[in-house]
Amino acid sequence: MEVGIIGSGIIGLLSALTLTDAGYKVSIVARDLPGDESQDWASPWAGVSIYPHPDVGGHDLQTENFKYFWALAHRDPTSGVQVVKATEYYDDREDDTSIWYRTMVPRYRRIPKEKLIDGAKIGFTYTSMTINPHFLLPWIQKQLKARGVRFIRMTLGSIDEARKITGAKLIVHASGLGAFTLANDKNVEAIRGQTMFVTTDFDELKMYQGSHYTYVIPRMFTNGAIIGGVSQPGSSDREVDTKLRSDIVRRVQALTGGEIGAIDLNKDVQKDIVAFRPGRKGGYRLEAEDQTVHAYGFAGLGYIFSYGVALKVRELVDTVAHDDKTSRSRL
Repeated sequence: MEVGIIGSGIIGLLSALTLTDAGYKVSIVARDLPGDESQDWASPWAGVSIYPHPDVGGHDLQTENFKYFWALAHRDPTSGVQVVKATEYYDDREDDTSIWYRTMVPRYRRIPKEKLIDGAKIGFTYTSMTINPHFLLPWIQKQLKARGVRFIRMTLGSIDEARKITGAKLIVHASGLGAFTLANDKNVEAIRGQTMFVTTDFDELKMYQGSHYTYVIPRMFTNGAIIGGVSQPGSSDREVDTKLRSDIVRRVQALTGGEIGAIDLNKDVQKDIVAFRPGRKGGYRLEAEDQTVHAYGFAGLGYIFSYGVALKVRELVDTVAHDDKTSRSRL
């Protein structure tokens, strides 16, 4: 059976991987493809850190995703996935009872209160992963092409148009921000992010959440890291906020206790990045609607959910395909 996928971001690509694992014939239709560096899609601009999230649900999806990338990091480093030490700090909770993944991730340890950085109420370390998306996205595409997956570059006006182009009755809709138009979903909104890629030998993954959103994400195959950040729902400003650059550096220095070393905004910043996370008011959408399986609205957590979502997409496609076959057999 043939399945069409709208979108070649991390959700669309890994959905194609799980579907071809199950024997489906897949075609992907997308405006942007791996290797493109347009601001209009999020996947190439993400950090990427595999930080499970404590407050958004989908624990089973996040767990399956963690397991997939853990195995990939050990099986094939050319994918751009590497194992690193991770540290998280929060100033919006008193203990780690909400950190559901503390029994899932390797080497989880609470940081004693006397060793917390200024402002943090809790902190902990564990072993996790970072991903360089400029390697991972082409890596997945190469696997898919070897399985006969077609990639069609096109800007779609509707989901039905994808059916006509691919010849597939069943469509997986993973267009991210495109869902505002394609699914007529007015809950979809862009969430502006701004980061910098800086030259540094700092090799730990660090995050601070609560009153502010600050992180350092080492980039595999580079002598550098992504530092950030900011989350601005509804903002469509594509320009670099110059004031934010120095604020990010100040927060990153506090997060690392100065261990990252001095960062010269003129010499060490190799690239300023402004991109838009595909958010959705009310949370992500992962469900079947007639002959369409929707998988979008993951905001800045696309990579953290991605393989778990892809497994759920396959499950939904199986159900829709089975129901359609049963219905036709009764005619």
